[in-house]
Amino acid sequence: MEIIIKGWTYFATNILTVPAYFIGLIVLVGYVLLRKPWYEVLAGFIKATVGYLILGVGSGGLVNNFRPILVGLKDRFQLTATVIDPYFGQNAVTAGLTAIGKSFSAVMTLLLIAFILNIVLVALKKWTKLRSIFTTGHVQLQQASTAFWLILFVFPALQETQYLIIMGLVLGVYWAVGSNLTVEYTQDLTEGAGFCVAHQQMFGIAVFSELSKKLFGKNKKRLEDIKLPGFLSIFNENMVATAILMTIFFGIILLVLGKPYLVEKGFLKETAAFEFYILTTSLNFAVYLSILQLGVRTFVTELTQSFQGISTRLLPGAVAGIDCAAVYGFGSPNAVTIGFLFGALGQFLAIMALIVLKSPVLIIAGFVPVFFDNATIAVFANNKGGVKAAMLMPFIAGLCQVFGSAIIAQFVGLAAYGGYLGMWDWAVVWPVFTYFLHFMAAYGDIVGYVGVGIIVIGMLAIPQIQYARHKDTYFLITDDYDAYLKKVAQ
Repeated sequence: MEIIIKGWTYFATNILTVPAYFIGLIVLVGYVLLRKPWYEVLAGFIKATVGYLILGVGSGGLVNNFRPILVGLKDRFQLTATVIDPYFGQNAVTAGLTAIGKSFSAVMTLLLIAFILNIVLVALKKWTKLRSIFTTGHVQLQQASTAFWLILFVFPALQETQYLIIMGLVLGVYWAVGSNLTVEYTQDLTEGAGFCVAHQQMFGIAVFSELSKKLFGKNKKRLEDIKLPGFLSIFNENMVATAILMTIFFGIILLVLGKPYLVEKGFLKETAAFEFYILTTSLNFAVYLSILQLGVRTFVTELTQSFQGISTRLLPGAVAGIDCAAVYGFGSPNAVTIGFLFGALGQFLAIMALIVLKSPVLIIAGFVPVFFDNATIAVFANNKGGVKAAMLMPFIAGLCQVFGSAIIAQFVGLAAYGGYLGMWDWAVVWPVFTYFLHFMAAYGDIVGYVGVGIIVIGMLAIPQIQYARHKDTYFLITDDYDAYLKKVAQ
């Protein structure tokens, strides 16, 4: 048993939770199952792994580029607050578990249980109607840590085996159902690329896609359909539009922070020109976004082709659930920038409201939710509802991220450790789960277990409802997208 645990820990640490290698492994296995020549298998593995590493460079650059603003807003105005960010959230859980004498190592066991359950549910798709495997390893680790804390908060007296089973059941079903929710929307957006989103806003994608379609879908005009006239035509080019908009956005905030502060904190040399620091910071946003999109194009092609081997031989009809950034190469590139800006506006207004209302928990906007959540929501909203949806939906999402995180972080005690995951599903869906379970468990653990059963059954009912609405095309959309389009057109 010890050998199995050590082997799993090695695999989870070096492959499963390192997305580049996990995606590379999936591509390798897929091509082997397709009986590709060894050199094509090797080339596919390298291109997929390098492509994801390129995406990581872009993502990391965007996060680091935003760091002076995140640190500045917190320190410059003497704010002691909870940062909504997956990495701050994970660190907060680690600190919290240490304070109560629990080990973070159990989180890896939870991840294993939930991941195996996800695979089993897809293998039983004839009955479960689930089609997607959650493969975004670093996100799985972040979510496993937060879920660990939330369930432990509800059932503090349980033994380790008991709460790991409960946590694994809820989290594994969430991964399977949540990623499955994004299948239709992603296939429509990417014109049958053969993957779905497995990230932190899966329920959010479904909610905002449906809202966009119902509110603006009839007469929608997408961002890519708009050709601006005259001097405004420069905004038709994504790189130019991003650079200009980010110069305005970053410029205002950096001017408020001031050069002396940036020099004091080591972000800027005394002899450097402040205006060129602002310009370089802003232009780097466009640089890293371009790098990210290059990485997406590099690995998505390999993953789409190779996963056919897995979906035909091991898990028929299954699709890979991958990082939300994979959709940034589809639709209008400007949707990413629009989503970031309007999501940031929603978050900042919500933070101001917390200050005015003298909330016991003050939230600091982390870059990961404000960019990756809202850019993703904007891409899908633009596809379903056009320009108006691409602006309104991220704005609403930004409000939800701040208000929801403030409520749940205070309730479960993570605010005391300075961080919470904070992305849409974990600011809206999981707080609902937690409050419901806490209410049920107040009447005893047995009633609490009934609450767990209600949540699990409720989530498992979602794919059944999806299937009942479109029985003739539900599996066809992943099995044969061209045949799906013909069927829908009839």
